[in-house]
Amino acid sequence: MKRYLATTAALALVSGPAMASGLDRTGQPIGIIFEEGNYAEFSFATTSVDLSGNDRTTLNPLGSATGDVGERFNMFGAGYKRDLNEQLSFALIFDQPWGVDVNYPTTGSLLLGGTTAQADSNAITALLRYKFNERFSVHGGIRYQEIDGEINLQGGAYTSIGGVYNVKVNKEGAFGWVAGVAYEIPEIALRAALTYSSEIEHDFNLNETFATGATASTSTQTKTPQSVNLDFQTGIAKDTLLFGGVRWAEHSVTDLVVPGLSTLAGRSVDLIDLDDSFTYTLGIGRSFNENWSGSLAFIYADVDGDDLVSPLAPTHGYEAIRLGVRYKQDNMTISAGIRYTQLGDAVASPGGNPVTNFQDNDAVSFGLKVGYNF
Repeated sequence: MKRYLATTAALALVSGPAMASGLDRTGQPIGIIFEEGNYAEFSFATTSVDLSGNDRTTLNPLGSATGDVGERFNMFGAGYKRDLNEQLSFALIFDQPWGVDVNYPTTGSLLLGGTTAQADSNAITALLRYKFNERFSVHGGIRYQEIDGEINLQGGAYTSIGGVYNVKVNKEGAFGWVAGVAYEIPEIALRAALTYSSEIEHDFNLNETFATGATASTSTQTKTPQSVNLDFQTGIAKDTLLFGGVRWAEHSVTDLVVPGLSTLAGRSVDLIDLDDSFTYTLGIGRSFNENWSGSLAFIYADVDGDDLVSPLAPTHGYEAIRLGVRYKQDNMTISAGIRYTQLGDAVASPGGNPVTNFQDNDAVSFGLKVGYNF
């Protein structure tokens, strides 16, 4: 059972969230801090998103189809963990926690065609873990993240601002912190870990371009959400593990108020409209022999509020199934996973005005992780 304990996090996370609530992509995992001994890993995941809808006929009698607005995106990750002594260990984690890739074809929706949104992030988390004894430990550290992006608004839904608007969000970095506690019973592979991640506030410089061709250099403050992750696992039979987790994220604090466009519109214009969410995971892992293990997990994201969403993130919750497999030989571990996500139906509603329905959409993710104990 102990042999399986250290591999479960890799199996559970290898295929990563395909498109989580809001802009959330990785769930900010810290499981590497619980790996046995000294350890390093590298991971890659790719997600293909099938995301399409139709204009509401009350606004567009043709009910124009949007075409596929979901762009494929890739994610990279890495981690390093080292034992400093019998009680203290250190981990360094790289992930890409937040992102969006949406592109409405100009030949599709009459109301949103030409609208695009792209945002990327990179984060490095430095953690320390202190073990009081075999069962109790605490962990915590700092997180530094950088974010940049670009949004282009176009189509009939934006006639009030001239039908075209662009804003570039210049890259900016900021710090946050992480703290948590864990309880373990190694004899039955039981571990429960509670981790809090603080919100991180960014001061972005913006470059706004309006329909007239006029430009403005402005700035705004934006927060990424605070979150709480509860992860657990326990042995339930020989070489068999039950695992799961709950993640809460306060996405409602994330906004993008654009000063130049707000002045033009005569009101505060927020381009991001997200709701808080809970994401639940439950799965089972099985060690088949000394080399091979596998896992199966179900994921459900429950999002607050109604199904009126920003056109830049036109989904509302999701359900997913994830299959992972792991091969271990000597000190090397190779994990792979596939995940199918059924995206929740939503109504794209710029400024709170429902314009386009999104239904029956999904995404498929593939992931690969290589780990090495030394």
